[in-house]
Amino acid sequence: MFFDNHAHLDDEKFEVDREEIIEKIHNEKVSFISAGYSLEGSKKAIELSKKYDFIYATCGISPNDIPQSEDELWKMLEEIEVLAKENSKVLAIGEIGLDYYWEKDEKMRELQRKAFIEQISLANKLSLPIVIHTREAVMDTLKILKENNVKNKGVFHCCPLNRELVKEGLKLGFYISFAGPVTFKNSKNANEIIEMVPNDKMLIETDSPYLSPEPLRGRRNDPRNVKYIAKKIAEIKGISVDEVAEITYNNAKKIYKIK
Repeated sequence: MFFDNHAHLDDEKFEVDREEIIEKIHNEKVSFISAGYSLEGSKKAIELSKKYDFIYATCGISPNDIPQSEDELWKMLEEIEVLAKENSKVLAIGEIGLDYYWEKDEKMRELQRKAFIEQISLANKLSLPIVIHTREAVMDTLKILKENNVKNKGVFHCCPLNRELVKEGLKLGFYISFAGPVTFKNSKNANEIIEMVPNDKMLIETDSPYLSPEPLRGRRNDPRNVKYIAKKIAEIKGISVDEVAEITYNNAKKIYKIK
């Protein structure tokens, strides 16, 4: 069995055939996390997790979904706390973090940092791990993680193929989740980064419906394609795809405390 550590089956790209795709995912023996990224997205992720026993959820406010108003942000986070407390299939607070690629305004970047720190505190309060989104914000991401102890650690989702981030993230006890980009023909550092990550700290994901792996680039992604990421890792580490599936499934069970 495969475990897709991060997908967005609530996305509008699945609006027409969501139930059909979920049935196909189940038939291929893939479990997955429907990852929250906004208040509304978190609610939808939880709804899916309640409907299917092989789907789990995370909830949080991503850096790209932070409102302009700080007061509005705090209200959202209060609701996120309630959602996480009341739903046993919420495995983590996330996705949360920093994204300086899309956000250029320094005031909003500061609000991203505040939201990140506040959601780390929430995860600690609820004894949950975190799921981290970081893009073009490596140093600030690491600074916040070093200055704010994350009790139950967490996962760098769709981890950027940045040596410093991976090295320091591993030192801090975090898991590294590989997605479609490691399969891209023009992907820099992919082989080296895969080799850097010990087997007991790696996870795999699709980030569906985005980032379809080779040989499916350009098409809508879904959790069935997690096997292509596993295949790439197997090639680099010199083990079988089945071994990658088993290792990453067990790692997911460990970090998310799945029984």
